[in-house]
Amino acid sequence: MPQMAPLSWLTLFFFFLSIFILYNIMNYFSFTYPIKTSKMSKLTIKTNWKW
Repeated sequence: MPQMAPLSWLTLFFFFLSIFILYNIMNYFSFTYPIKTSKMSKLTIKTNWKW
């Protein structure tokens, strides 16, 4: 129907693009990683070479 057509397809594209970018930004910054508090000790293996 011609009366339902948007005024400009470019503005409609930018509108949906901005919604998509905002949605991705909100999902990116709302995700939190679990805090890792375990200490790792360095394991050293000593080898004695006897020639």
